[in-house]
Amino acid sequence: MKITENPLHIIGVPMDLGASRRGTDMGPSALRIAGLARSLEKMGYPIERQQDVAVPAPETRPLPQESARYKEEILEISEILCEKVFQTLSANAFPLVLGGDHSIAHGTVSGVSSYFRQQKKTLGLLWFDAHGDMNIPEHSPSGNIHGMPLAHVLGYGDPELANIGGFRGKVDPNHVALVGVRDIDIKERDLIRESGIHVFTMRDIDERGMAQVSREILSVIDTNTDGFHISFDVDGLDPEVAPGSGTLVPGGVNYREAHLLLELCADTRNMVSMEVVELNPILDIRNETAKRVKQLIQSAFGLSIL
Repeated sequence: MKITENPLHIIGVPMDLGASRRGTDMGPSALRIAGLARSLEKMGYPIERQQDVAVPAPETRPLPQESARYKEEILEISEILCEKVFQTLSANAFPLVLGGDHSIAHGTVSGVSSYFRQQKKTLGLLWFDAHGDMNIPEHSPSGNIHGMPLAHVLGYGDPELANIGGFRGKVDPNHVALVGVRDIDIKERDLIRESGIHVFTMRDIDERGMAQVSREILSVIDTNTDGFHISFDVDGLDPEVAPGSGTLVPGGVNYREAHLLLELCADTRNMVSMEVVELNPILDIRNETAKRVKQLIQSAFGLSIL
């Protein structure tokens, strides 16, 4: 189940139903074109399976409700993804999920959590993002579900989205680290504080440095847990590093800081699953963001300078 022990299943989820602009549905293809699978195989990881979850285009669906846009479609896809991730872990393989917008985390985290729950194990969660992703439908300024997944996996918000996999509360807030945030809505801020998760803003990184902050993150997700999941949103990176994302916020994590965080995660050998989201090739420059994100994924899987 951990990164040095098992083959990889790469699961693409070409979805942009959760966002307000098109393009993240091409994220999985961009990473494949950048040579992600080949790079991981060169590191010694066998790719046992590559598959995609079928996702409808927004243009083929009825007009969405305003408070939770395309909820029914996202719910259905998330249930399918939850089961695929659960079955991957049950087969002693490692799920690497490629998005798609961040609403896919409803399914990914639910699948990992379902497996850990069955095994009576404790899961840690690293959520790398410029945003809090802690909106709920009644408070969301946009109604875009990609701004809600962390709230739902913690058990807040829409009952159906929070109950994917058949239970609420996928992870203990004491073992959740939200990292790189710099753009949070007013009511979302209140829910973040209420939830009790550990938040590491860009100010924390600026003041203490990524090395120290990374150690604090690992004390949250890798102490008294049996492994951790990484949910990596490309917009957590600074736009100069990763222009190919649809919700850019200046002043983000730089390239070396991101590598260091993921290298330190790899050193633990306790990452059990990973997803990468919000890569938008339409907004990219010659697929450079995908190439850089591919290299960051390699760091998470243990690639070192020497």
